[in-house]
Amino acid sequence: MAKISPMEIYRLLPGTNCKECDELTCMAFASKLIEREKTVLDCPPISEDKYREKREELIELMTPPVKEIELGTGENAVKIGGEEVMYRHELTYFNQTAFIIDVDDGMESDALLERIKKINNFEIVRVGQSLKLQGIAVRSKSNDLTKFGDTVLTAVEKSNLPIILCSYDPEFLEVGLEIAVDRKPLIYAATKDNLEAVSSLALKYRCPVVASSPGDIQGLIDIVHELLEKGIEEIVLDVGSYPAGERFGQMMEDLLMVRRMAIEGGLNVRDTSALSRAGGIKALGFPIIGTPIVSWLSEKDPIEGAMAEASLAASQILRYCDILILHSLNTWSILPLLTLRQNIYTDPRVPIRVDAKYYTIGSPNENSPVLLTTNFALTYYTVAGDIESSKVSCYLLVVDTEGLAVEPAMAGGKLTASLVKEAIEKSGISKKVNHKKIIIPAMTARISGDIEDETGWEVLVGPIDSSRIEKYLDENWNV
Repeated sequence: MAKISPMEIYRLLPGTNCKECDELTCMAFASKLIEREKTVLDCPPISEDKYREKREELIELMTPPVKEIELGTGENAVKIGGEEVMYRHELTYFNQTAFIIDVDDGMESDALLERIKKINNFEIVRVGQSLKLQGIAVRSKSNDLTKFGDTVLTAVEKSNLPIILCSYDPEFLEVGLEIAVDRKPLIYAATKDNLEAVSSLALKYRCPVVASSPGDIQGLIDIVHELLEKGIEEIVLDVGSYPAGERFGQMMEDLLMVRRMAIEGGLNVRDTSALSRAGGIKALGFPIIGTPIVSWLSEKDPIEGAMAEASLAASQILRYCDILILHSLNTWSILPLLTLRQNIYTDPRVPIRVDAKYYTIGSPNENSPVLLTTNFALTYYTVAGDIESSKVSCYLLVVDTEGLAVEPAMAGGKLTASLVKEAIEKSGISKKVNHKKIIIPAMTARISGDIEDETGWEVLVGPIDSSRIEKYLDENWNV
């Protein structure tokens, strides 16, 4: 999909440069709209009646081919969908895949409370980012309305995370909705068999709903059309989840086809109103749900089950699933998924970086070493982690290389002697130590002389790999 140009947006704005949007010009505001740093309604004048037609056209232009849907309420609400491109390098992906962990109404009270607590508190910090779980799926398993209602009530009372109500029985869904309606739960799921009843619930409780038609894209489109005709616009798509075999291959093709047709089109559609502004098919322009939890149906061993689930989940993340329902809470099975998600949903236009300043590691004093690195987050946390492991107290001076690692920063001229001088002066590191010695990475050895000339500091060329810092300091650091 071609990216919208600022000029396309500018022609629909008032063009008064009134600055009410906190931008200097309407063109600057147009650029902020493209980057999703502003919304159309952040422009006060466009709400006036005389701009109604332009406002409607602008909202249509800014609506992504894949509709953005919000689950839950408050600070823990999760946005899914909202994507504009097939491939991240074309623009970026905006809303990461939401990981939802299940509970069921057959669980004992203590086990249920403990599981919810683990879901709430699950957190892994990686390269400075906090990786968490996004919600709880309450499954109807006991076929007992009272037990299901009690389980939903416990989930609502003990967690502020978004809720998914999982049942094909409208009676069970309504019990859950009565309890959780204020949390805007996702209803799973509307099928061709229960469509009338479930769509009525979605309208009554104003909640998003999953349209489910495993292995049948045309059937999925038919369900979505009926939901849209009834006035339901917050829809999530389910094409089915299959862990292995031919159906796994078909699922992967279906996931790809659904997202491609949503963004780029592909069916013979004569009615242009059925197409998005990008030419994609509107009926498929919704977030996609995957249920890797189905892997446990054929795997009874907890290790094998968790491995199968993680494998299916990884495949579905790579095939555009916006939300996943998982069962395993093992760190070893969730961490690879969190890492994969973090890597995919990192904006390729803006490298992950840390602040350029000095960091204290351990308990350094005026005689402690000063080491230098770049502000690429992965580089910083790797170096800092290796230093912490060595139990050596020191200062780590971070240079602003625009988020580049050492080698590309050197190649691109983003790590120079003058920048090192600037980092030393701005950080105030010279006030923390009574020496003028700095240890630089081995890959920057060729500018060591330039750094000495610019800064007046003695430069020591450190090891090629930060894992060797401890040995290097033992052999070379003397003040």
